[in-house]
Amino acid sequence: MGTAAAGWLVGKVLNMLSDDLVAAYMDSKELGLNSEKIKGDLMRTHGLLQAAQARGMGDNDGLRELVQALNAKPHEAEDTLDELHYFIIQDQLDGTQYAVPDLGDGLSGLLQHGCHAVRHTIGNCLAYFSCSCVHGGAGAAAAENPSSSTIPGNGNDAPLERLTFDRVAMSNKIKSVIQEMHSLCAPIAELLQIDPDHINTPNVTIKRPITSSVIAQVTLYGRTTIFEKTRKDIIGGTYQNKTLSVLPIVGPGGIGKTTFTQHLYKDNSIQEHFDVRVWVSVPTHFDVLKISQQILSCIEGSNTANQTTSLDHLQKSIAQRLQSKRFLIVFDDMWKCNIHDWDNLLAPFKEEVLSKGNMVLVTTRIPTIANIVKTTHAVALKGLEPAEFFRLFEDLIYFGTEPEDYRDDLTHIARKISEKLKGSPLAAKTVGRLLKRDISLEHWVGVLEHNEWQKEQNEHDIMPSLRISYHNLPLHLKRCFSYFALFPGDYKFKNLEITYFWISIGVINKEEKYVEEFVDNGFLVKETDGSEDHYYVLHDLLHQLSQSISSQECLNIYSSESFRSDVIPRSIRYISITMGNSCDANFRREMFDLKSKIDIVNLRALMIFGKYGRVIHETLEDAFKEVGRLRVLFIEFKTLETWPHNFSKLIHLRCLKISTSLFISQVSLPITLCRFYHLKLLDLIGWHGSVRLPKDFSRLISLRQLFAENELHSNVTMVGKMKYLKELKQFYVKKESVGYELSELGKLTDLGGELNIYNLEKVATKEEAIEAKIVLKKDLKKLHLVWGTNQHNLESDVLDGLEPHCNLGALGIIDHGGSTGPRWLCHDIRMVMLTSLHLEGISWVTLPLFGLLLHLTSLTLSRISRLSQIRPGLCGVTDKSFMQLKQIILHSLPEFIEWVGVPNAHSFSKLEYIHCSSCPNLCVLPFLQEGPNVSYNHLAKLEILSCPKLFLPSMPHTSTITDVVVANASSVSTGISWHSGHGLYLTRYGGVLAWHDIIDRLQSVKFVRGSEIQWEQLSKVKCLWNLEIIDDPRFLSIAPLSNLTSLTRLGLLNCENITMDGFNPLITLVNLKELEVYNKDHPRSVAADLLSDLVMASRAKNVFPATGSFFQLEKLEVDSSSAALVAPICTLLAATLQELSFWYDKRVESLTDGEENALQLLTSLQHLSFVECQGLPSLPQRLHDLSSLKKLEVIRCAKIRSLPKEGIPNSLKELVIVDCGPELREQVYTVKQKYPDLQV
Repeated sequence: MGTAAAGWLVGKVLNMLSDDLVAAYMDSKELGLNSEKIKGDLMRTHGLLQAAQARGMGDNDGLRELVQALNAKPHEAEDTLDELHYFIIQDQLDGTQYAVPDLGDGLSGLLQHGCHAVRHTIGNCLAYFSCSCVHGGAGAAAAENPSSSTIPGNGNDAPLERLTFDRVAMSNKIKSVIQEMHSLCAPIAELLQIDPDHINTPNVTIKRPITSSVIAQVTLYGRTTIFEKTRKDIIGGTYQNKTLSVLPIVGPGGIGKTTFTQHLYKDNSIQEHFDVRVWVSVPTHFDVLKISQQILSCIEGSNTANQTTSLDHLQKSIAQRLQSKRFLIVFDDMWKCNIHDWDNLLAPFKEEVLSKGNMVLVTTRIPTIANIVKTTHAVALKGLEPAEFFRLFEDLIYFGTEPEDYRDDLTHIARKISEKLKGSPLAAKTVGRLLKRDISLEHWVGVLEHNEWQKEQNEHDIMPSLRISYHNLPLHLKRCFSYFALFPGDYKFKNLEITYFWISIGVINKEEKYVEEFVDNGFLVKETDGSEDHYYVLHDLLHQLSQSISSQECLNIYSSESFRSDVIPRSIRYISITMGNSCDANFRREMFDLKSKIDIVNLRALMIFGKYGRVIHETLEDAFKEVGRLRVLFIEFKTLETWPHNFSKLIHLRCLKISTSLFISQVSLPITLCRFYHLKLLDLIGWHGSVRLPKDFSRLISLRQLFAENELHSNVTMVGKMKYLKELKQFYVKKESVGYELSELGKLTDLGGELNIYNLEKVATKEEAIEAKIVLKKDLKKLHLVWGTNQHNLESDVLDGLEPHCNLGALGIIDHGGSTGPRWLCHDIRMVMLTSLHLEGISWVTLPLFGLLLHLTSLTLSRISRLSQIRPGLCGVTDKSFMQLKQIILHSLPEFIEWVGVPNAHSFSKLEYIHCSSCPNLCVLPFLQEGPNVSYNHLAKLEILSCPKLFLPSMPHTSTITDVVVANASSVSTGISWHSGHGLYLTRYGGVLAWHDIIDRLQSVKFVRGSEIQWEQLSKVKCLWNLEIIDDPRFLSIAPLSNLTSLTRLGLLNCENITMDGFNPLITLVNLKELEVYNKDHPRSVAADLLSDLVMASRAKNVFPATGSFFQLEKLEVDSSSAALVAPICTLLAATLQELSFWYDKRVESLTDGEENALQLLTSLQHLSFVECQGLPSLPQRLHDLSSLKKLEVIRCAKIRSLPKEGIPNSLKELVIVDCGPELREQVYTVKQKYPDLQV
């Protein structure tokens, strides 16, 4: 990888020399060089490096050393020119000419041209110059102590010390690197010419295993559920009405796609279902003719088809032989295919004369291929679950030879190894073969510590299999893939983060869609965390592959794993360190030795992930204090003194990520940060220090991306200087007297992403607004325009001057005080691609034409005083409106009465979320109506709050809803909540429930304060596991609960009038694990009655089983200790009860001896609580005998003044005392002294 990287680096240096000013410096009086000749030398260097890489160096150690020396020269050249360019930028910022070339006497015109080129360079060169850092050389002055500029009060306002340009030193550096490069080329060329072979880059041919339908793995591990579903879909009704269905089976290499498909192919029901079955192992280069030959040969059972070269004849023969027959064809391991060739191949299988229900299965690693071929949703195979994977792993290792000795130790090591294999069956086979060679602890530990499976090269091993995927990548993705090795294996990549990382190290020059290309090729998986943002994950085995490929340049050290610095190649230029839970002395020792093993000064990247303490910080500081040419730095900041030793001189940084382990708001970013003129990405997402920025922050004129909280964005003064900035999330107009004018935004021509502009009431005229040039920002995706509450220019046309570009995706206008909306939104709407509109706090006479926004997916209308209705003809509403709408939020619309729908079944058909609140006069919404022509198949969440006049259908009114909240704000709270698709919560609710939509999904019910309950419907619910009835004096009998034997949790709280009439003790048997029965204010104990009936039922032999432990109760909360602490009850619960709580117990005496003895029967008890037992004078005296007790709680029990005389059990881990007497609190302090490990 190193020689190849140096090759494309030469190309970058050549681009640098194409710049007018840099070329002029090469031809200057100081250097006396010829820039064209230098380009020639660089091109020759490039050619020699390519030749050396193509031919290889065999055993010629002399050639290898020369090539390695030459390999370093492009890096040195890049560093030197990058340093020169740094001072060109500094000249441009300061209006100086220190780096302008001296072209000699009589060349003043050329000098002026050079000065002009300085300004021109900033526009043209920054895109491709790579970052390099001066290490205390003559090119830069010594920097001030970075910590001295981080002191609050002067850190942000202190003057920035400039670095000094040394013309002589710079000239000598350039001469030296050019001369050394020139002197190395001649001997390398001579040595390469010794071999008469032509210099050609060999084609890399990777051998792929040929597959067949014969099953090598008899048992299909961990795929039972997905296998059965797929099998039933194939032979059942899913695909039976179509002539041909194509089902892709997709997943990374080694995940078991072929094995899964082999088991489908050989399944008895599949064989009986299809008349013809064909298995094709697809060649790497998709050839329709050859594949058709294979298919016909398989159908005929002979090789005669292989002699046929006419595709027409082949396809006619295939179609003829398949007439009136149902067939299954498997195309295994497909790599390359375009839609034209695929359609051509399938032509004979789409004939109308063919039977229905024909199937094609395609296995592939590449999602793009799956998308080309599929006619239905693909089967995506992932790694096996840990338990199933380990079962496969053990079977592969032992296979009948399981030794008796070392069994426990070997199993422990095997589990550790299996965790690294991430559920890959092929990895299990590779490592299984490795471990079987020597079933000994020593061998297995070596395999674990050294990842030995990465070295196996058999075509059926995991790494060669994954290398096929790598070698099929295009060249630009191969370059990028290597550097995934620097990130932890489970890292969640953001698109821009990894893209700018590649830019920073020089692999690519500008933003590209390479991340999506990796997704299309099956290397990255795109996932979401529930928000709008996506992240990407690299499969861990592919991460190991990237480490293997880049091992000569990239090093990833894990602090919790052993590593040896003496085996690390000196060619390493990129280092990442992942901090684990522990760092032993060996790690610190090896880190100390590392600095002498590699070229620390020339490191290009240093990335530290995870938290670490001061000792490790000192270790890292010592190891890397000499870094000088970093392009990328990820670092954690702890105190004022913990900035890197050389931080102020890292002038070549392109990518900087700073985080803090603690919230240290008194600490500011160092002023020296502002001299990193090459910086393209600054990541401050993990920064928890001061939000003030250094006053010269805008000198970072190369910055493209600032990842930070919105407040940091808003604190950039004179942001217009940073003209390449891609996103500024927040901007406050005239926040201070200078540097926050709206015109600053106008200078940011590349601005995109999200922009929120506040304080717009301070903009006086339309002309001032136009200076922001919002309409020219074609890459802007989200725009929010926000006015303050104290508005003075209510009728100005400022908003007209803030018209956005027609590409805008999301628009918000908040608290605009005028009566007239902008023409570009209310009259002549141009943002036809708008997907989100948020209008809040406006009172415009004419409302926007949002009905004409046909791509609208989100609409928010809030605090709009003049809105009374929405209907066809108003707000641009037509029969085509709202067909894409997914989210509607209506809030605080005092005059809004109705929204009249249009006669189009597709309007609102894609709604997922509805929120309507504080609309006191609203009566009708079209998307809350029922009817045969109304369909809301996507609606998942509904919230209706304080809309008393709104007509509601039975709730939940669609089968897809998973969350419903309906409540009216009044003196008595009423409402319904349907959450997570299975939980129903009613508060004084008397409306109609749509039982037909919820009865099959209902799992949890909570009734509060006398809601209407349809017990006959509830008794039909088969999977109800939780029932709570709270504060309901009208609930008179437990009889309606008698059929709910599936309950695992039952709560009857403050239902003081309930009787045990019709009590069925079976509801407490088998399934019930939690029982809560208590009254807070009523003297009658329902719990006492229930437990008494339970005791009587237990004595009736025909009610409970005769033997065995039939109770599952683990948690009991009651209001009567005298009812619970009786021997029959405690005997029933002895084996299972883990938590016992007494709430609101009315007793005034201590526990009796019988109750104390009964408590001792609860041998599984771990948690005992007394809550608001106001009359209870003492805790159980035999508390110390509860040997399993781990937690004791005493909360608001005023009369309990001490712990028992015999103390607490030795098993106790946690003691909670809340709002009890001072005597008890004082005693607890003494106990803490006696039991230091006790959590109090």
